[in-house]
Amino acid sequence: MAFTEAERERITAALKASGRRLFATVGLRKTSLAALVGDAGIVKSTFYTFFESKEALYLHLLLEQAAETRRRTIDEGLHAGADARDALRRFLHAAVSILETDPLYRRLVTHPDELSMVVGRVDAETARLPGEDPAPVDFVNDLTAYISAQQDAGAITGSDPAVVVGALRTVLLVPLHAAEFGEAYPAVLDLTIDALTAGLTPGTARP
Repeated sequence: MAFTEAERERITAALKASGRRLFATVGLRKTSLAALVGDAGIVKSTFYTFFESKEALYLHLLLEQAAETRRRTIDEGLHAGADARDALRRFLHAAVSILETDPLYRRLVTHPDELSMVVGRVDAETARLPGEDPAPVDFVNDLTAYISAQQDAGAITGSDPAVVVGALRTVLLVPLHAAEFGEAYPAVLDLTIDALTAGLTPGTARP
């Protein structure tokens, strides 16, 4: 079936909206094609005219937000730090803010297996629609490179950047338990970030 440009834009927008809602709530496995195409007003077979699979739609949605995520966590977070400790603190606060406001990224933290499903089936290039810019630089690689350079300079402990990244990722578990902490949650989060970054940067003077 041939679609006008306006129809393609409308259907693509509807599929993306359904994807954001369903992937963030019921998850990739339980999201059916029938549910995805419902609001778009197309049959299931027509879905493949727009995306090669639901995994491709999922990755497309992540890539669509990646540039903004990188700006907030790397450009305005990590690279804006006065020193290594301040840089890591800025990065973590930005990452937590995204996690608290973006249901899809929050889903990835609680269900990392879904990203593995996506990566195993499609690549970043096929998740881009025709005419879109290439996928932005992986901000996790930027974080790893920064940590490696700071370790070489003696500003961050250890010699394995992957271990430091793993330690930083533990902070993302705190927002998942915000309800348990109640009114103390902001203070718990701040103390967790401050204690972790201080331990990773023992040579950095306290502000």
